[in-house]
This record gives sequence, C-alpha cells and structure tokens, in this order.
Amino acid sequence: MSKDYTPIANSMDLPPATPQPNVYPLSWVSQTRKLEEVYAAAQRETWDPAKLPWDSFDVSRYSWEEREAIAYWWTILSVFDASAPPVFAHALIKTYEVHEEDPVRRCFFSVTRDEQNHEQMCGLAITKLLEATSPLTHEPRTDLGRRLQRNAHWLYYNGGRYWDGYKKAVPKYSLAVLFSSFLMGEIAAATIFHQMAAGCTEPVFKEAFRNIGRDEGRHMAICMSVMERDYPHLALEDRSIITKQIRAGYLFLSAVLFEPPPQFWDLPDDFIATQREAEAIARGAGFHIPDYEAKKENWRNAMLNLKGVLDRYGIPFPAIPEVGITGEEVRDVDMDEIIPVF
Repeated sequence: MSKDYTPIANSMDLPPATPQPNVYPLSWVSQTRKLEEVYAAAQRETWDPAKLPWDSFDVSRYSWEEREAIAYWWTILSVFDASAPPVFAHALIKTYEVHEEDPVRRCFFSVTRDEQNHEQMCGLAITKLLEATSPLTHEPRTDLGRRLQRNAHWLYYNGGRYWDGYKKAVPKYSLAVLFSSFLMGEIAAATIFHQMAAGCTEPVFKEAFRNIGRDEGRHMAICMSVMERDYPHLALEDRSIITKQIRAGYLFLSAVLFEPPPQFWDLPDDFIATQREAEAIARGAGFHIPDYEAKKENWRNAMLNLKGVLDRYGIPFPAIPEVGITGEEVRDVDMDEIIPVF
C-alpha cells in the first residue's frame, strides 16, 4: 500500500466510485454477435510462422541479387508490420479503458497476436535470405543490395516519425474514428496478400501470404462490425476527422501498397527507381509483387470499397487524385497526428 494512501475500508460500507477511464472494466457484456463469430474464427485459424515448411526453402537456388531484392520487399513490409504489434496493443488498451464490450476486447487481442505473427514472418524471411538479423546492418553482396540497404535506412527513418504521432492521436479520437483508419489498411492489405499468394512460386512464402491474407480479411470483418454498430450514431465532428484520416492513410500506406508519395515520405530522388529495379528482379525469381499498374488498380479498388462503406453513413470521402478518385479536397492533413495502420 502506498505510504500516501489512507485506508478507508472501515469507514464506509462500499468504496467510492473508481475514477474513469479505468483500464479494467470488470464486466463481460456481449452484444455484437458477429464479433463473437470473428473471434471464434481467429481461435480456429491461428498459425505459427516458425512451423511453415522452412525445410523446403533452399536459398541457394536464388542469386544474391534475387535474395537481396526479395528481402527488400519483406523489409518494406516490416517497416509497417514491426510497428503493428505495439500499435494494436495500444488500441487494445484503449478498448479496456473505454470499457468496450467483451468480444471487441478479445478481437483486438487476436489482431495484436496476428500482427506479431506477421512481424515474426518478416524476420524469418529476412534472416534466412540475408543470413543476417537486420536489413540495416547486414553486409550487402551486390551493387543493388547496397542501394536497397540505403532505401531501407530511409524507410526506417520515415516510419519512426509515425509512432509519436500515433501515440498522440489514439487517446484523442473515439474508437469509431480509429476503426475507419484500421479498415482502410485491412481492405488493401487483404487484396495484396491474396494476390501474392496466388502468384508466388516459393511454397513457404505462398503459405505465409495465404495465412496473412486470411488474417487481414478477419481484421476487416472486425472493423466492419464495429462500424455498423457505431456509425449510425457518429458525432458530426467525427465525420470530417474521418475524411482527413482517410487521406492521411492513403499517403502513409502507399509506401507498401503502391509507391511512397512525397507528402509524408522524405526519400532520395533515386529511391523509387531502385525499388522498381528490385521488384522486377524479385518478380523474375517467382516472388510475385504486383507491378505498378496492378498496384494502382488494387489501391483504387480498395479506396472505392472504403468509399462505399463511408457513403452508407454520409461521411465525405477525400479526393485521391493519384488513383483517379474525386471527392472532398483535403489540404490540412497533419501528418504528425496520423492513425492509419497496416
């Protein structure tokens, strides 16, 4: 007991009300049946990256240039996935603080666990391909590898700028706003992982992409269920915040789902040319990375799907001219306070 605390238990029948928000609700209300179903699916579909058929993965069949090119793609992914466990853990704590219903809390626990798996998968792939524990410190074997490592350093630097903004944003916004950002990432991610699973020729990566794509689809279902529950009662001021967050999400997530735009990503002029060169080599080695036009079409479709959801609730969609989507012009996005996650 704290030395500054004066016992009160013998002075009253029941204690005073506990100050809120408090991290533990001590109740297990369950009102949204769909979330119970999604959580049950998460329990059935859990997987372990370490138990994939790694024995079948022979890195010697790839040249060093191919190995560094494929590892670079996993590095791009890990810039997002290595931040995902703490990001969703932060959101999980918020579900407890605001005393969300029990299946929401459990679903967010399952998302945090899934994201940990995805991050582990990035680490296993990079470690085996590069024979090093970090893409930032390994010794590149080719000229392309040296340029890709420079790219990786710049991605890492930019990704680090996001965490402080996220920590400031989460306490400030309602879960209804947070879920719009989460949904955006999940819609686009589910598409790209299913495509990569279909086109990849390496069995261990193919199975990983299939599992990750299934996880992302489940995360999408969680977001949709909560939005259907909350959006009919959305506060008016939250609508414009969601519109801005969608635009911010596009700029942030484009680095992994399309190509990094300069509005957030501070990168050297040769960054994209080097990345495209690596993607072509990885593609030639059987590691299916959608090409520029396919990525653009994916992003456009993901945005249109999200727009369809927001239209249902009368929430203005931002203009995304990069993929040909018209909408509300958003000029004052504060990239230091963005929420979007992958």
